[in-house]
Amino acid sequence: MTDPIADYLTRVRNAIMAKHKVVEIPSSNLKKEITKILFEKGYILSYKFEDTAPQGVIKIALKYHPISKVPAIKSLKRISKPGLRKYIDVDGLPRVLNGMGIAILSTSKGLMTDKEARRENVGGEVICYVY
Repeated sequence: MTDPIADYLTRVRNAIMAKHKVVEIPSSNLKKEITKILFEKGYILSYKFEDTAPQGVIKIALKYHPISKVPAIKSLKRISKPGLRKYIDVDGLPRVLNGMGIAILSTSKGLMTDKEARRENVGGEVICYVY
């Protein structure tokens, strides 16, 4: 697999389109941090890290509106790819949906959202957009 982050986002996107309640994804430290950010920002219901297999598994419970069954995540878009990395300084940090969505960045201070990066005054690699 050449791009494990794109695989992570695609698995979540496919599970949402199929209206699944839980999706299992092979684990890595970067994927765990992305999952924690999605949980903190309210895009997923819950998550569990299981280290039973050699690599481990992340189980993500997807979040839907209780009445209309509309998913909390409308779009997951990979920005920086292995063939073309996208780096942004603090002045050029993106605003996703005019502040309604989040951009996940990999910075020198760890993985964080665009709003946290503005507060910390750091730039970095734009991993993905979520809204």
